[in-house]
Amino acid sequence: MHTDRRGRPRLVASRRPGQRARDEILDAAAELFTTVGYAATSTRRIAESVGIRQASLYHHFAAKDDILDALLTGTVEASVTLAAELLAEDGPSAPRLHTLVVADTAQLCGGDWNLGTLYLLPELRLERFAAFRERRGALRDHYRQLSRAVAIEHHGPEHADDLPFRLVEAVINRRSDDGTCPPDQPWTTAEAALRVLGCAQGFAAMRTVTVQRLGRTAAAGD
Repeated sequence: MHTDRRGRPRLVASRRPGQRARDEILDAAAELFTTVGYAATSTRRIAESVGIRQASLYHHFAAKDDILDALLTGTVEASVTLAAELLAEDGPSAPRLHTLVVADTAQLCGGDWNLGTLYLLPELRLERFAAFRERRGALRDHYRQLSRAVAIEHHGPEHADDLPFRLVEAVINRRSDDGTCPPDQPWTTAEAALRVLGCAQGFAAMRTVTVQRLGRTAAAGD
């Protein structure tokens, strides 16, 4: 089993999830950024939360911005990849959009920390985070392409193609308000997204396809 031993010895025993110090740093930063605030969190405080020296943190991330960038990228990268794969497939668009919405919503609802709240940070307007903005923009474009196709196939509203993406990201606010998302949130969000595009039936079959598809995706990532 690979372990990451770079840096000086720990000040205390590991108390964060993850087998590598980098993963522990990301978990600590995610907690602090989403509870204390990004501006109020120093790299020293992150290191202390992990139980390592601040100098050891710099073996993994050169600056606090790099930690934030890694967390942000983790919220979109898998969804961008899945969306591109779904767009390349043939067949009806509704089941493909259903799969994307379920997977993306589950990602935003999962994990210990509500990382989607970081999308509102003013720092994200800086050039430093241009790559993340570009990836999130690519995800939005993929959503819109699939959504337009669904609306055409089901004679839905002409200008509703941005609504599914917005419905998915609305779960960020729900999680902030309620502390969590209901277990069926990905499924209800997917059905709502399809309904606004004119698709109002066939959801049971889509659920079966989505479970199969995401099961294969998870297995491929193992």
